[in-house]
Amino acid sequence: MAPTQSRVPSTSSRTAPRRALTVAAAVLAPLALWALAVPLLGVDLTAFPGGRARTVGPVAVAVAGLVGAVAGWLLLVVLERTVRRPGRVWTVIACVVLVLSLAGPATAGGGPVVLLVLEGMHVLVGVVLIVGLGRSARS
Repeated sequence: MAPTQSRVPSTSSRTAPRRALTVAAAVLAPLALWALAVPLLGVDLTAFPGGRARTVGPVAVAVAGLVGAVAGWLLLVVLERTVRRPGRVWTVIACVVLVLSLAGPATAGGGPVVLLVLEGMHVLVGVVLIVGLGRSARS
């Protein structure tokens, strides 16, 4: 009889479902805040980037969360192949990106409630990604 080998799942096959759930959460979390603020509380979520009025709708919120999440995932994959401590490096980069992203809503020219909602969306996406993707990183 030939010896049997137990197959250990690769890192990617074990982390892909967790990372996909993190991406979904990064899309859904800011959408939940949008749903609370706009339809339920009646916030007029209009920002003025570049001096032009732009209503922030659910599609823009979802796409922004998805783009950020996929970019974060791709960066983590690259770091896992190139650096010694990818989780730590990725988390530092993600925290810096989150802080820098807060400048967007702050300079968009909306009122205080609009600023609070937009900043809240950025923080939600950032925290979901930092916790979800950061913990899935290869050691």
